[in-house]
Amino acid sequence: MKKAVIIGAGITGLTTAYYLKKAGWDVTILEKQMRTGGAIHTHREKGFVFESGPNTGMISNPEVTELFEELGEEFQVEPANEAAKRRLIWKDGRWHQLPSSIRDGIKTPLFSWKDKFKLLTEPFRKRGKNPDETLAQLVKRRMGQSFLDYAVDPFILGIYAGDPSKLVTRYALPKLYNLEQNYGSFIKGGVKKHAELIKEKKHDPELYNYHKKASKKMFSMSGGLDILIQSLTKRFSEDEIKLGCHDVSVCPAGKKYTTKFTHHGESLLIESDAVITTTGAHDVPSVLPFLREDEKQKITRLEYAKVAQVAIGYNKWRGIPLKAFGGLVPYKEHRDILGVLFLSAFLKNRAPKNGALLSVFVGGVRNQDIVDLKDDEIIKLVMPELERMMMVTNDKPDLLRIFRHTHAIPQYDASTGERIQTVKEIEDHFPGLVLGGNLRDGIGMADRIKQSVNIARELEEKFQKNLLRQKSEIQTD
Repeated sequence: MKKAVIIGAGITGLTTAYYLKKAGWDVTILEKQMRTGGAIHTHREKGFVFESGPNTGMISNPEVTELFEELGEEFQVEPANEAAKRRLIWKDGRWHQLPSSIRDGIKTPLFSWKDKFKLLTEPFRKRGKNPDETLAQLVKRRMGQSFLDYAVDPFILGIYAGDPSKLVTRYALPKLYNLEQNYGSFIKGGVKKHAELIKEKKHDPELYNYHKKASKKMFSMSGGLDILIQSLTKRFSEDEIKLGCHDVSVCPAGKKYTTKFTHHGESLLIESDAVITTTGAHDVPSVLPFLREDEKQKITRLEYAKVAQVAIGYNKWRGIPLKAFGGLVPYKEHRDILGVLFLSAFLKNRAPKNGALLSVFVGGVRNQDIVDLKDDEIIKLVMPELERMMMVTNDKPDLLRIFRHTHAIPQYDASTGERIQTVKEIEDHFPGLVLGGNLRDGIGMADRIKQSVNIARELEEKFQKNLLRQKSEIQTD
């Protein structure tokens, strides 16, 4: 039987193992923690339901919908309500709604009149020729400085906790990059893609319905994201998921691989046809010690943003009306927080009735040192900002928890292309070895699920091709 070892029991590892097992593979998942889920971790305390990792996902590709359909009715997908469509940006001491229409864009004080007029000429500007153009360069060239400062910069803080002057567009926001490259303009691209969808609906309904599965809706699970993890975990026996594994090390052994690890103090070894790593880039050298030093260096060059997430709950909310997804704070405003999510405003049962659950983020690539502060020092930074922005001057939180992530979000900067090429060369040289996880292919849950589907499908296809070739060689002999 085909055998695969998957290193890491986060969403990527579990989903990859699920689809491999479905294709008839014998799978073993090795996880260093004593739980599955990786970055996804739901907490339930004092009537609040909150996350210490990602808070929501986006159904941005059909693979997400198909996974949910396959897992059946074991969990209930909870789409975010209408409040999630409203996003706030902090400027000059107050919140402003991010425009969602041309009319609102003209009226908003977020952008300068110069750049509003510049946006009218965006369809006529030349497409960029630099494949490694940063987001900051792209947006300034096509839209202007104020759009960078008060739209793209906070957007990138919210997704990557990153710096748009360092992130390369084609890796960090490939859909935006492709709009310009394929259509010559963001605006023209949006119009033409809509027209293509209408044409597809008429001439290829089956393909249209498949693409419509990418609903672009934001989601969580009723009761927390770990409900999804629990549903995936149930698909495997205790022998198939080994928790508390340490000193994991892989070595090629002819056309197979041997994976050594320590489990409950016992040294074990597994031989397999394939090995899939889903760890962070910083863990690759220890897991794959046989790689060349230059390959290890190119992989570990990936920078991760350090982020601290502060869950704050109130049994009775007396602050500003929470009728939005949350608010983002542009770097130009020089505040101590990156932003705040109004979780109880757009997800059900996250706080007691008449209460509120917020999630405040600090740190990021431009303020990494904040994450290293002591708990009371972080609280002293966060609470005055919350009082100023949310008008909760006299209320002490009923819930206050801090979660630090030293390797929170990968930064797809100028080193990304070289790293992707290095990974491809390694995988070509070592058939059956796959370097998955967020060191490539995107950071969101939808990206992780799509990557998992592709890994499982490609491994199965390669295995079947090799099997056919071996049968052909036997018949020839």
